Amino acid sequence: MTGGTEASCNSLLVHAVKRLFFYLVLLASVLLILLTMASLLYNVPLWYLKVLDFPRVQVLVALLICLLLLFIVARKRTFSFWLLTGGLVVSVLLQALYIYPYTPLAQKTVPDAILPATAKQAKVSLLLANVWMKNDQAQALLEIILTSDPDLVLATETNKWWTDQLAALSGTYPYRVIYPLDNTYGMALYSKYPLEEAKIKFLNYENVPSIHTNVRLPGGALFSLHAMHPVPPVPSKLPGKVNEEEVALLKVGDMLAQRSLPVVVAGDFNDVAWSETNRLFGIRSGLGDVRVGRGLYNSFNAHSPIFRWPLDHVYVSGEFSVMELERLSGFGSDHFPIYVSLVLETE
Repeated sequence: MTGGTEASCNSLLVHAVKRLFFYLVLLASVLLILLTMASLLYNVPLWYLKVLDFPRVQVLVALLICLLLLFIVARKRTFSFWLLTGGLVVSVLLQALYIYPYTPLAQKTVPDAILPATAKQAKVSLLLANVWMKNDQAQALLEIILTSDPDLVLATETNKWWTDQLAALSGTYPYRVIYPLDNTYGMALYSKYPLEEAKIKFLNYENVPSIHTNVRLPGGALFSLHAMHPVPPVPSKLPGKVNEEEVALLKVGDMLAQRSLPVVVAGDFNDVAWSETNRLFGIRSGLGDVRVGRGLYNSFNAHSPIFRWPLDHVYVSGEFSVMELERLSGFGSDHFPIYVSLVLETE
């Protein structure tokens, strides 16, 4: 009798656990569907809805897991089951539509370079590195720069301490535009090649700079470089920032629509590649994202193996093709460096 009672209790416990797991799957599925639908709301001035753009890959994986678990735990195929299944499938497709262009399955917006380069082509390489102002591993970054040997280095979030450490680059990179700040929006551009008509502009906030310069390559080819680090779509230290649209990138896009030179726009955009702001920037500027058709190249967060997304970007005009695109190893920052080697058609 005691054995039968114990078996009955165990059976009830197993049933209760299965029931609880079933409801947890239902709850997670509904929550993920709601998050997916809420992420489609772009014209709403609420930063926490804009942030839903960031974890699309993570939400997609969670949706697929919930879809699989739903078929495992649901005993009956009722109308509500198929309704929830339909919601999960639609949500999976919506998230996949955003991510698909940044996979090797999609067509490249910026073509691969055809090598060897001809006499009418020039090569130029660029390394992007958000140093993370509180990071003190400057020597690790200097070693990465030495190894990858880019023609230009764009460091963001540089304060006076960081620009002092990067002064070691002066021998190899004699041309520089440096604007250190303690508000995490300092910038420093180092170049092997002459920088002409270099300007620092404040497009949307008086303490958020951007660098605009022409770069003269060996052989005489000239292109314009626009280094950007706009504020993120979340509350920040900047007064009046919350719920205010960051338009600096779009201003540059409008400006470049009338360009006369080949163009590179690069930097930490503080926004994912598939965001509405980046999409509009690409349309207005007519530039191509070097990531499209190549991969995610998630540059942030270097300290988390799960919550990572592409925040550091390179856009180029049609005169450029891509020879190499790589995410380099970490150096203590919360961003990985991004390295891109480009070929410029000079005629």
